[in-house]
Amino acid sequence: MAESGWVLYGSALSPFTLKVAALCRYKGLAFRLLPEEGGTLENLRVQIRRAWLVRKRLPLTWPVMTDLDEFPLVPFLFGAAGENIYDSSAIAVWLDRFPPLRGRAAPVVPTEDPATRFAAWLIDEYADEYGLYMVHHNRWKVAAGDNDAGKRLAREMRSLVGAAQPLVARAFSARQVRRLPYLFSVAPEGLRIPGLPDRLQPPARTEFPATHDLLEDSFARLLDALETILRHRPFLLGHRFTVADASIYGQLGMNLTDPSAAAWIETRAPTVHGWLEQIHRGRFPGNRADGAIGIDRMTAPLLSEICRTYVPLMKQNLAAYRRCREQGETLFNEAAFNKGRSLYSGIIDGRPFRSVVKTFQVKTWLDMRRRWAALDADARRILADVLPPDHGLDRDD
Repeated sequence: MAESGWVLYGSALSPFTLKVAALCRYKGLAFRLLPEEGGTLENLRVQIRRAWLVRKRLPLTWPVMTDLDEFPLVPFLFGAAGENIYDSSAIAVWLDRFPPLRGRAAPVVPTEDPATRFAAWLIDEYADEYGLYMVHHNRWKVAAGDNDAGKRLAREMRSLVGAAQPLVARAFSARQVRRLPYLFSVAPEGLRIPGLPDRLQPPARTEFPATHDLLEDSFARLLDALETILRHRPFLLGHRFTVADASIYGQLGMNLTDPSAAAWIETRAPTVHGWLEQIHRGRFPGNRADGAIGIDRMTAPLLSEICRTYVPLMKQNLAAYRRCREQGETLFNEAAFNKGRSLYSGIIDGRPFRSVVKTFQVKTWLDMRRRWAALDADARRILADVLPPDHGLDRDD
């Protein structure tokens, strides 16, 4: 396989693109970020390649896709030898296995012991599934008055949209704000942010409980937990960069370019802010190829927060999926949300929410449950010292 000529198709506005970029830089895989760094013809070719892949006219290299999966808009990793790879967590596994990269950097998926590997995947999935809700909310509600995400996306796509950049910027921002309830951010009735046009006002939704306080309280606790860890060691699990760091960076790193959200991070968790900035620049200070990693009491607040929010969300999503399937429902994810189908109500941290069944979350939760079931008694004893007693990882109810 050729190692040169790799393309990361994505956007710096996407936390999953940021995650994959950090993983590639850490592993030493050189890439170009398209569409931002490409010309018109090259970008058109890559867009066609993505479209053919999604329509199954090109083979998917990795991972194996299931009926519960769906292709994202971004990111994709394309190789010059025909490699077509998607899903940020799967890319982490693939990078560890890609022969030309072996020996350049330690594995991002921990191999030391099953308990540490399980914790790394738990942090990864929490960041991808629940962290996304918090940082998307931060961009379009907390930083609603001062983010320029629409303009930045239009600049990235300038080779494709040309003089239509202002229209693209306006349309993208309005679309992302409309999607807030799908991504778990529901405004209280009557909320108005002074100075914002109607199209950018965070939306409420009839019969959907407001979730702004839930998301902002969750984010504050996450920052506190991360600050405690990163004041004492360079990475979440010790002295080496792992998929857990890549996932947390990808999500929170998205908010570095959203002024009000970035100021919140810097004020409440200055060490975390500095850590994010370093990784954003492609630097991994304190990383050692032979650096020790593991889980300990310092990890406990982060894992406790994960069990407080992510775990109950995944359980309720799975239960709702099973109910819907029993009733003959076949439409899920955003398409179902837009039609008012496959909706369910639940509770997180004592607060009500309403959401749509997401099949990709069903898959990732079932994967986590399988990982838990595969742990031996020693690994579970190690995890018991850092997980809350009622962690819920051992059951679906």
